[in-house]
This record gives sequence, C-alpha cells and structure tokens, in this order.
Amino acid sequence: MFRSRSKDEQAATAKVIADQPQQTRDPQAPKGRPTPKRSEAQSQRRSLANSSPKNRKDASRRQRESRRADLARQREALAGGDERYLPARDKGPVRRFARDYVDSRFFVAEFFLPLAVVILVLSMIQAGAMQTYVLLLWMLVILLIVINSIVLGIQLKRQLRKRFPDENLRGVVAYALMRTLQMRRLRLPKPQVKRGERP
Repeated sequence: MFRSRSKDEQAATAKVIADQPQQTRDPQAPKGRPTPKRSEAQSQRRSLANSSPKNRKDASRRQRESRRADLARQREALAGGDERYLPARDKGPVRRFARDYVDSRFFVAEFFLPLAVVILVLSMIQAGAMQTYVLLLWMLVILLIVINSIVLGIQLKRQLRKRFPDENLRGVVAYALMRTLQMRRLRLPKPQVKRGERP
C-alpha cells in the first residue's frame, strides 16, 4: 500500500503520457482581444508596479488614506442624506422612512437633555417644597417619554407593515426610538423633512 512504485510502472506511465498527442493552440486562433502595443504594455507594467505598495509601511499608509476618504464621504452623506455612502445601519428605504417619520413630529424625548439640566439646577435649590416639585417634575418627564415612545412604537410598526410588507423590519422601531432621544439639529443623518410634513 505504501511501497514505492517499481521502475517498470513508472516507465509505463511515462510512455502513456508520451503517446498522448499534445494539444497546442493554433497560432491563427483569435485570443478574443487585440495584442497591446509594446509601449502600452510597458506603461501598464509600470503603473502596476507603482500602484502596488513596496513595503508594509506604504501599504498601511494607503489603507489609512483610503479609510480617511471613506469616513469623509460618510460624513458628507450623513450631512446631506446621500444614500450611497451612508453607514450600513442607516441605509435602505425602511430606515429612511423611520427617520422621516421621527423628524416630522415633536417628541418629549428630544428635549430630555435640556429638561434634565433644568431639573438638576432646580434640585439644588433648598427651599421648602421645591425638592418635592422637582421630583414630581422629573417623574412626569420620564412618564411622558415612556408614553410617547410606546405610542411611537405602535404607530410606526403599523405604518411600516402597511408600506413595507415584504421587508425585514427587525430593529427599525429601536432605531427610531434612539433617534427621538437626540435633539433635532444634532441628528445624523440630518433631517430631510420639516415638522408637520408627513413622509
């Protein structure tokens, strides 16, 4: 099983290979493309040699530059809403509809940060019943945010099922809820619809 082949077997194999006719390409057969001129071939070789990195340092530098260019393109897309260069989480008509749905309405959650600062300042005042009022105000803000988020989730799900019945809607409501927590002017991608304008 593991022994080497005998010389006779090797010779027989070589004879069989030698007997088979070798197929060579007909010199008149077309290649499917014209032969490039010598100057063109040399310029292609030079450009290929210049474009390929010579060492690891050059390769990493080129990779950094391409990454920077991609990030700059992505930032411009986030500012202008260009779908081609948006990050994967923001791409697609479903996500665009969710963004437009959120941007066309007022939500209590988008004023959460300014309200939190106001409540924090008011909580430092040590006057009589002020602490109680601040606590009630804090609870009211949280309750309004929760109710607003539940209503948004139900309405958005209904609209998405109606408009995109065959699309994968997983994570879209969470995406919209996270967008409501950002102030309108700080949202990325930038809002493409005005308030009150239905998508």
